[in-house]
Amino acid sequence: MHSRTATIAGTPIRWVESGEGTTPVVLIHGIPTGTDLWRHVTPLLDDVRVLAFEMVGYGRSIPAGEGRDISIAAQAGYLDAWLDHLGLDRAILVAHDLGGGVAQIAAVERPERCAGLVLTNAIAYDSWPIPIVRAMRAVPQLVANTPPSLLKASIGTLLARGHDDASMARESLDIHFSHYAAQGRGAGTALARQVTALDVQDTLRIAERLPDLDVPARIVWGLADQFQKARYGQRLARDLRARAIGIPGGKHFTPEDHPEVIAAAIRDLVDQAA
Repeated sequence: MHSRTATIAGTPIRWVESGEGTTPVVLIHGIPTGTDLWRHVTPLLDDVRVLAFEMVGYGRSIPAGEGRDISIAAQAGYLDAWLDHLGLDRAILVAHDLGGGVAQIAAVERPERCAGLVLTNAIAYDSWPIPIVRAMRAVPQLVANTPPSLLKASIGTLLARGHDDASMARESLDIHFSHYAAQGRGAGTALARQVTALDVQDTLRIAERLPDLDVPARIVWGLADQFQKARYGQRLARDLRARAIGIPGGKHFTPEDHPEVIAAAIRDLVDQAA
């Protein structure tokens, strides 16, 4: 895996790249994660060109979010500009959580660029923000002033609820919280900036256009997810005429708990695009 950065239209963009192949696969994470979300998926795709896009203001790119629009709609714009920068005319978009909203907007706005779509426990329609995030949005200054130790405990609780593998939840916390901790006393400010940028209108605005998309798609869903309910995955599968792949007992963070299922869905679309 190779970490890359580029400044595109004045905005620093970071991604991680590996493998080779004729149809590139772009991975898009959610909150509170970054490109490391896909660390167990990418080794299963060693013969595929994989590019893990890091949303501005998240992961190692938290500092780039200061003073910039980091809404889901804005992230779709950054993604589009980045694909232009790389000269990628078509790519399979694979997305989790907030990244799912980014991928849906990108696919609707530029369908000719989307060679395929894999959504796993993604935000969609009015499924978000989830209650804990709405609560944080209501008191952004309190979140911003939360000591790092308490912030880690709060994010740890969120991750524990979102994993069906307890050991993976602990690993996830150590990895993803490190990028907040790197901000020192600004850790809470980084999280507050992320949650206040979320607007459900970003996905509602394009919801009616999803059935018009004519791209091969797979919907992979942890059926025990408390955050993004299975009924939203079912609705996405209907609207996109997609094959639905349920993970019984699976919770929210499927790329970490069930990387083999995600990788199999990706490879299925790569083979179809070949």
